[in-house]
Amino acid sequence: MKVVLFCGGLGTRIREDSDKIPKPMVNIGYRPIMWHLMKYYAHYGHKDFILCLGYKSEFIKNYFLHYDECISNDFILKNGCRDITLLNSDIQDWNISFVFTGLHSNVGQRLLAVKKYLADDDVFMANYADGLTNLPLPQYLENFSDQDKIASFLCVKPSQSFHVVCFNGNNTLDTIKTAQQTDLWVNGGFFIFKKDIFNYINKGKELVGEPFQRLINEKQIIAYKYNGFWMCMDTFKEKQRLEELYFNENAPWTVWNSSLIRKYA
Repeated sequence: MKVVLFCGGLGTRIREDSDKIPKPMVNIGYRPIMWHLMKYYAHYGHKDFILCLGYKSEFIKNYFLHYDECISNDFILKNGCRDITLLNSDIQDWNISFVFTGLHSNVGQRLLAVKKYLADDDVFMANYADGLTNLPLPQYLENFSDQDKIASFLCVKPSQSFHVVCFNGNNTLDTIKTAQQTDLWVNGGFFIFKKDIFNYINKGKELVGEPFQRLINEKQIIAYKYNGFWMCMDTFKEKQRLEELYFNENAPWTVWNSSLIRKYA
Protein backbone atom coordinates (compact mmCIF):
# COMPACT_ATOMS: atom_id res chain seq x y z
CA MET A 1 0.00 0.00 0.00
CA LYS A 2 1.33 3.46 -0.90
CA VAL A 3 2.16 5.96 1.85
CA VAL A 4 1.86 9.71 1.18
CA LEU A 5 4.09 11.86 3.39
CA PHE A 6 3.39 15.57 3.74
CA CYS A 7 6.90 16.98 4.06
CA GLY A 8 6.70 20.40 2.42
CA GLY A 9 5.62 22.72 5.23
CA LEU A 10 7.68 25.48 6.84
CA GLY A 11 7.84 23.94 10.32
CA THR A 12 7.71 27.36 11.98
CA ARG A 13 7.20 26.00 15.51
CA ILE A 14 10.62 24.36 15.59
CA ARG A 15 12.63 27.20 14.11
CA GLU A 16 15.90 26.21 15.81
CA ASP A 17 16.33 23.56 13.12
CA SER A 18 13.79 24.27 10.37
CA ASP A 19 15.38 27.62 9.50
CA LYS A 20 18.18 25.53 8.00
CA ILE A 21 16.43 22.33 6.86
CA PRO A 22 12.83 21.13 6.38
CA LYS A 23 11.17 19.92 9.57
CA PRO A 24 10.96 16.26 8.41
CA MET A 25 14.75 16.33 8.03
CA VAL A 26 15.38 17.21 11.68
CA ASN A 27 17.37 14.36 13.19
CA ILE A 28 16.25 12.02 15.92
CA GLY A 29 19.53 10.32 16.70
CA TYR A 30 21.45 9.70 13.49
CA ARG A 31 18.53 9.84 11.05
CA PRO A 32 15.78 12.38 10.21
CA ILE A 33 12.35 11.96 11.78
CA MET A 34 10.88 11.15 8.36
CA TRP A 35 13.34 8.23 8.06
CA HIS A 36 12.10 6.84 11.40
CA LEU A 37 8.53 7.12 10.09
CA MET A 38 9.36 5.46 6.77
CA LYS A 39 11.21 2.71 8.61
CA TYR A 40 8.07 2.16 10.71
CA TYR A 41 5.86 1.73 7.63
CA ALA A 42 8.48 -0.42 5.87
CA HIS A 43 8.61 -2.75 8.88
CA TYR A 44 4.97 -3.61 8.18
CA GLY A 45 5.62 -4.12 4.47
CA HIS A 46 4.58 -0.71 3.13
CA LYS A 47 7.61 0.51 1.20
CA ASP A 48 6.11 2.60 -1.61
CA PHE A 49 6.37 6.26 -0.56
CA ILE A 50 5.16 9.46 -2.19
CA LEU A 51 6.85 12.56 -0.74
CA CYS A 52 4.89 15.81 -1.03
CA LEU A 53 7.77 18.27 -1.22
CA GLY A 54 7.83 22.03 -0.77
CA TYR A 55 10.01 24.09 1.57
CA LYS A 56 13.72 23.36 1.06
CA SER A 57 12.86 20.25 -0.96
CA GLU A 58 16.45 20.00 -2.21
CA PHE A 59 17.59 18.85 1.24
CA ILE A 60 15.24 15.86 1.15
CA LYS A 61 16.20 14.98 -2.44
CA ASN A 62 19.91 15.22 -1.75
CA TYR A 63 19.62 13.21 1.45
CA PHE A 64 18.25 10.20 -0.41
CA LEU A 65 20.35 10.71 -3.55
CA HIS A 66 23.48 10.46 -1.37
CA TYR A 67 22.07 8.05 1.22
CA ASP A 68 24.75 6.31 3.28
CA GLU A 69 23.56 2.87 4.39
CA CYS A 70 26.54 2.52 6.72
CA ILE A 71 25.19 5.14 9.14
CA SER A 72 22.42 2.88 10.45
CA ASN A 73 23.57 -0.60 9.40
CA ASP A 74 26.36 -3.01 10.29
CA PHE A 75 29.03 -3.55 7.65
CA ILE A 76 32.45 -5.10 6.98
CA LEU A 77 35.31 -2.92 5.75
CA LYS A 78 38.15 -4.60 3.84
CA ASN A 79 41.07 -3.92 1.53
CA GLY A 80 42.24 -0.70 3.15
CA CYS A 81 38.74 0.80 3.24
CA ARG A 82 38.21 0.15 -0.46
CA ASP A 83 35.56 -2.57 -0.09
CA ILE A 84 32.41 -2.28 2.02
CA THR A 85 30.07 -5.22 2.57
CA LEU A 86 26.74 -4.26 4.13
CA LEU A 87 25.36 -6.81 6.57
CA ASN A 88 21.85 -5.37 6.30
CA SER A 89 20.07 -2.53 4.50
CA ASP A 90 17.45 0.14 5.20
CA ILE A 91 16.12 1.37 1.89
CA GLN A 92 17.27 -1.08 -0.78
CA ASP A 93 13.70 -2.22 -1.45
CA TRP A 94 11.98 1.14 -0.91
CA ASN A 95 10.30 2.93 -3.81
CA ILE A 96 10.26 6.71 -3.25
CA SER A 97 8.50 9.28 -5.48
CA PHE A 98 9.71 12.87 -5.01
CA VAL A 99 6.96 15.31 -6.00
CA PHE A 100 7.15 19.09 -5.61
CA THR A 101 3.66 20.14 -4.48
CA GLY A 102 4.18 23.88 -4.01
CA LEU A 103 6.06 26.10 -1.62
CA HIS A 104 3.03 27.42 0.27
CA SER A 105 0.40 24.74 -0.44
CA ASN A 106 -1.70 23.43 2.41
CA VAL A 107 -1.99 19.70 3.13
CA GLY A 108 -5.22 19.26 1.18
CA GLN A 109 -3.70 20.76 -1.96
CA ARG A 110 -0.53 18.72 -1.58
CA LEU A 111 -2.65 15.58 -1.51
CA LEU A 112 -4.52 16.66 -4.64
CA ALA A 113 -1.19 17.28 -6.36
CA VAL A 114 -0.08 13.65 -5.96
CA LYS A 115 -3.39 12.01 -6.88
CA LYS A 116 -2.06 10.77 -10.22
CA TYR A 117 0.87 9.00 -8.52
CA LEU A 118 -1.52 6.76 -6.60
CA ALA A 119 -2.35 5.06 -9.90
CA ASP A 120 -5.17 2.53 -9.48
CA ASP A 121 -4.75 2.04 -5.74
CA ASP A 122 -8.16 2.17 -4.07
CA VAL A 123 -6.74 2.61 -0.55
CA PHE A 124 -3.62 4.45 0.63
CA MET A 125 -2.10 5.84 3.82
CA ALA A 126 -0.94 9.38 4.55
CA ASN A 127 1.01 11.09 7.30
CA TYR A 128 2.08 14.55 8.50
CA ALA A 129 5.67 13.26 8.84
CA ASP A 130 6.25 14.89 12.23
CA GLY A 131 5.00 12.29 14.71
CA LEU A 132 6.05 8.81 15.85
CA THR A 133 4.12 5.94 17.39
CA ASN A 134 4.25 2.22 18.18
CA LEU A 135 0.70 1.76 16.87
CA PRO A 136 0.19 -1.82 15.60
CA LEU A 137 -0.38 -0.86 11.97
CA PRO A 138 -1.99 -4.15 10.80
CA GLN A 139 -4.72 -3.76 13.44
CA TYR A 140 -5.35 -0.18 12.36
CA LEU A 141 -5.67 -1.25 8.71
CA GLU A 142 -7.93 -4.17 9.63
CA ASN A 143 -10.24 -1.84 11.55
CA PHE A 144 -10.45 0.45 8.53
CA SER A 145 -11.32 -2.46 6.26
CA ASP A 146 -13.97 -3.75 8.67
CA GLN A 147 -15.63 -0.34 9.06
CA ASP A 148 -15.75 0.23 5.27
CA LYS A 149 -15.55 4.04 5.43
CA ILE A 150 -13.78 6.57 3.20
CA ALA A 151 -11.37 7.89 5.82
CA SER A 152 -9.81 7.08 9.17
CA PHE A 153 -7.38 8.98 11.37
CA LEU A 154 -5.44 8.09 14.46
CA CYS A 155 -6.87 9.69 17.59
CA VAL A 156 -4.44 10.07 20.51
CA LYS A 157 -3.95 11.81 23.82
CA PRO A 158 -1.89 15.00 23.37
CA SER A 159 1.80 14.73 24.16
CA GLN A 160 2.28 18.43 24.91
CA SER A 161 2.73 19.52 28.52
CA PHE A 162 0.23 22.41 28.50
CA HIS A 163 -2.55 22.61 31.08
CA VAL A 164 -6.28 22.57 30.32
CA VAL A 165 -8.46 24.92 32.36
CA CYS A 166 -12.15 24.18 33.00
CA PHE A 167 -14.73 26.63 34.32
CA ASN A 168 -18.00 25.97 36.08
CA GLY A 169 -21.37 27.48 35.24
CA ASN A 170 -20.74 30.93 36.72
CA ASN A 171 -17.39 31.28 34.90
CA THR A 172 -15.22 30.65 37.94
CA LEU A 173 -12.29 28.26 37.88
CA ASP A 174 -13.27 24.62 38.32
CA THR A 175 -10.21 22.48 37.52
CA ILE A 176 -6.78 22.72 35.96
CA LYS A 177 -5.16 19.55 34.63
CA THR A 178 -2.45 18.52 32.25
CA ALA A 179 -3.75 17.71 28.79
CA GLN A 180 -3.02 14.02 29.38
CA GLN A 181 -5.28 14.00 32.49
CA THR A 182 -8.33 15.22 30.57
CA ASP A 183 -10.62 13.51 28.09
CA LEU A 184 -9.03 15.56 25.32
CA TRP A 185 -8.12 13.64 22.16
CA VAL A 186 -6.28 15.02 19.13
CA ASN A 187 -5.64 14.08 15.53
CA GLY A 188 -2.40 12.06 15.52
CA GLY A 189 -1.67 12.58 11.82
CA PHE A 190 -1.79 8.91 10.72
CA PHE A 191 -4.45 8.57 8.01
CA ILE A 192 -5.99 5.84 5.86
CA PHE A 193 -8.03 6.90 2.85
CA LYS A 194 -10.04 5.42 0.08
CA LYS A 195 -9.50 7.22 -3.20
CA ASP A 196 -12.98 8.70 -2.80
CA ILE A 197 -11.36 11.25 -0.46
CA PHE A 198 -10.51 13.34 -3.52
CA ASN A 199 -14.22 13.97 -4.09
CA TYR A 200 -14.29 15.86 -0.79
CA ILE A 201 -11.30 18.20 -1.20
CA ASN A 202 -12.13 21.40 -3.06
CA LYS A 203 -9.56 23.66 -4.67
CA GLY A 204 -7.64 25.66 -2.06
CA LYS A 205 -9.13 23.81 0.92
CA GLU A 206 -7.26 22.09 3.73
CA LEU A 207 -7.51 18.35 4.33
CA VAL A 208 -8.82 18.51 7.89
CA GLY A 209 -11.65 20.99 8.18
CA GLU A 210 -14.29 21.28 5.50
CA PRO A 211 -13.59 17.86 3.88
CA PHE A 212 -13.59 16.04 7.21
CA GLN A 213 -16.76 17.79 8.32
CA ARG A 214 -18.52 16.65 5.15
CA LEU A 215 -17.30 13.12 5.81
CA ILE A 216 -18.57 13.36 9.40
CA ASN A 217 -22.00 14.53 8.17
CA GLU A 218 -22.15 11.55 5.82
CA LYS A 219 -20.79 9.12 8.46
CA GLN A 220 -17.86 8.25 6.21
CA ILE A 221 -14.97 8.87 8.61
CA ILE A 222 -13.83 7.11 11.76
CA ALA A 223 -11.38 8.01 14.52
CA TYR A 224 -9.19 5.18 15.75
CA LYS A 225 -8.42 5.71 19.43
CA TYR A 226 -4.98 4.63 20.59
CA ASN A 227 -3.64 4.87 24.14
CA GLY A 228 -0.12 3.64 23.37
CA PHE A 229 2.96 5.68 22.59
CA TRP A 230 2.54 8.67 20.29
CA MET A 231 4.55 11.87 20.20
CA CYS A 232 4.81 14.67 17.69
CA MET A 233 7.80 16.95 17.17
CA ASP A 234 6.40 20.46 17.10
CA THR A 235 8.95 22.11 19.37
CA PHE A 236 12.63 21.89 20.22
CA LYS A 237 11.67 20.49 23.63
CA GLU A 238 9.83 17.61 21.96
CA LYS A 239 12.81 16.95 19.69
CA GLN A 240 15.01 16.73 22.79
CA ARG A 241 12.58 14.28 24.42
CA LEU A 242 12.51 12.03 21.35
CA GLU A 243 16.31 12.07 21.17
CA GLU A 244 16.53 11.23 24.86
CA LEU A 245 14.32 8.20 24.31
CA TYR A 246 16.34 7.16 21.28
CA PHE A 247 19.79 7.43 22.84
CA ASN A 248 18.60 5.67 26.01
CA GLU A 249 17.42 2.75 23.84
CA ASN A 250 13.91 3.43 25.07
CA ALA A 251 12.29 4.46 21.77
CA PRO A 252 8.92 2.68 21.45
CA TRP A 253 8.41 3.69 17.80
CA THR A 254 11.37 1.58 16.61
CA VAL A 255 9.15 -1.44 16.06
CA TRP A 256 11.81 -2.90 13.73
CA ASN A 257 14.07 -3.34 16.78
CA SER A 258 13.32 -6.84 18.09
CA SER A 259 14.59 -6.14 21.61
CA LEU A 260 12.25 -3.16 21.98
CA ILE A 261 9.35 -5.13 20.54
CA ARG A 262 9.79 -7.61 23.38
CA LYS A 263 10.10 -4.78 25.88
CA TYR A 264 6.85 -3.11 24.85
CA ALA A 265 4.87 -6.27 24.08
